[in-house]
Amino acid sequence: MFKYKLLVWRIAWLLVAPLKQLLVKLRVEGLEHVPREGGAVIACNHTLGPDYIVLAYASPRELYYMAKAEAFEWHPILTKILLGGGVFPVRRGKNDVAALQNAVELARSGKLIGMFPEGTRSRTAALTRAKTGAARIALEAGVPVIPAAVIGAQKIGKDWRPWRRTEVIVRFGSPLYRQGNGDIARQYTDEIMLAIAALLPPEQRGEYAHGAPPETRSSLPSTHTARDGAGDSSINAGVAGSPEQKTRP
Repeated sequence: MFKYKLLVWRIAWLLVAPLKQLLVKLRVEGLEHVPREGGAVIACNHTLGPDYIVLAYASPRELYYMAKAEAFEWHPILTKILLGGGVFPVRRGKNDVAALQNAVELARSGKLIGMFPEGTRSRTAALTRAKTGAARIALEAGVPVIPAAVIGAQKIGKDWRPWRRTEVIVRFGSPLYRQGNGDIARQYTDEIMLAIAALLPPEQRGEYAHGAPPETRSSLPSTHTARDGAGDSSINAGVAGSPEQKTRP
């Protein structure tokens, strides 16, 4: 595992690790797709479970997340913790240009940006129609998008029987790299979501089970352009190749 640079992340990892041993049996696949250095957007599905914690724990590098602006107004100590952990505010329901630009600058400076393109939690764990923010950030920053899927997190804490741990899987897919401007953001978003869907079991693919939703469907290329020899990144390829599988200690 690569070393976390932020002190808050190191402390959080130490706190989460023993809870994980008690509650979760975690398997991580496709770590080879997460770049060892350089910026990228990690785009993941979003369920009612602690997806952001599971994804962050599985990632070999810190993820910089957006969080609703109200969280930064609750208490000064919480604000310092959030900022120290790389979390930055976004005003949901508004076109928060400052937050998007902050994400772009972070990605350009070599950081990993964790995003949930659906913009809200899915109550059924099936994919819902995504917003274009993740694609826009990646396009403007000139960085790839790494599709990711968290499977089973919504079941954590539901079964308290002794020695019963919830099986959770985190999958990282091949990087998707596109060049262009905001005009292709919807098309790129559809490609990203189809790549995420390919990492999920069929029952969780939701609106992307049979391609892009009709209201957003565009002429999608059969393959993506993968950066730095990332290999096959066809949207129909599923988890490309034989991804590295690791069970986190």
